[in-house]
Amino acid sequence: MNALHDLLAARSHLVLDGATGTELFRRGLESGNPPEEWNADRPDVIAGAYEAYVSVGADLFLTNTFGGTRYRLALHKLDERVHELNAAAARIGRQVVDAVAAESGRTVLVAGSMGPTGELLEPMGSMSQAACQSAFAEQAEGLVDGGADVLWVETISSLDEAAAAVAGARSVSDLPVCVTFSFDTAGRTMMGVTGQQVAQFGVDHQLAAVGANCGNNLADTEAALIQMRSVDENIPLISKGNAGIPAWKGTELHYDGTPEVMAAYAARARDAGASLIGACCGSTPEHIALMRQVLDGDAPVPDVVEVPATTTLVARDQPEARTRRRRRRR
Repeated sequence: MNALHDLLAARSHLVLDGATGTELFRRGLESGNPPEEWNADRPDVIAGAYEAYVSVGADLFLTNTFGGTRYRLALHKLDERVHELNAAAARIGRQVVDAVAAESGRTVLVAGSMGPTGELLEPMGSMSQAACQSAFAEQAEGLVDGGADVLWVETISSLDEAAAAVAGARSVSDLPVCVTFSFDTAGRTMMGVTGQQVAQFGVDHQLAAVGANCGNNLADTEAALIQMRSVDENIPLISKGNAGIPAWKGTELHYDGTPEVMAAYAARARDAGASLIGACCGSTPEHIALMRQVLDGDAPVPDVVEVPATTTLVARDQPEARTRRRRRRR
């Protein structure tokens, strides 16, 4: 058993946080600036973002380290600060959850976010499997030293990169590892991975949980969950979809998925077999608050008007799945 499974054993489902980037933009982060740098420079803001999700009922939140590998940090000349910035993010999270535990006895987990490197592995690209594994190990070490409870690999498209991330994480820690893939290309990941393959990957690598986040639309995410559950009835599934479709309003990007849309999605994700349910791009604490209420039975499932999904995967595997559409990461 581990902290994540202990918490799952005590509850039928866990509520996850929403978008990190969206919340930081609301708190003053400017587009193009690396959010990870704020782990050192603006720890009060990072703590406030974590607390915002915890205060509305999140049982687990992701650290502000999505771009925390040396490859992503190098884009901002921060690649010499991998350990520092990752450890700082997890340490802030640890302080938040320890304060919650001291106040109310409530258990909340800190999940160390590890996003894709942004590089292509050989033979399609120039990054070797060993270099990829090393980058994730370096990031994981910082997250572990900062006090993360779980290592959370997210928005992955390639099974090879997922394998490197898992191997890197496990080379420095025995913390539980979760992996989520992004389904954004006709019901598959960008690299052609299916929901069935993701579930089998989770079984083969003995992951604590596996699932889908971000992606092209909520229907694809839900259909992928159904595929995953068909492979294994027991592995915990994660669903963390985007808050609708992004659209520019003046100089700002807005997502059209209201809290009601996401709360209805949360209920469908639970029915599809997910036990860890949150939201991704465009979502806010307001979204998570209503999702929590609906999942706990404290509010009815919203009766929202949904747009039929049109991907091949949904048409084949989940004809009843209907929803709004589209888009990518935070």
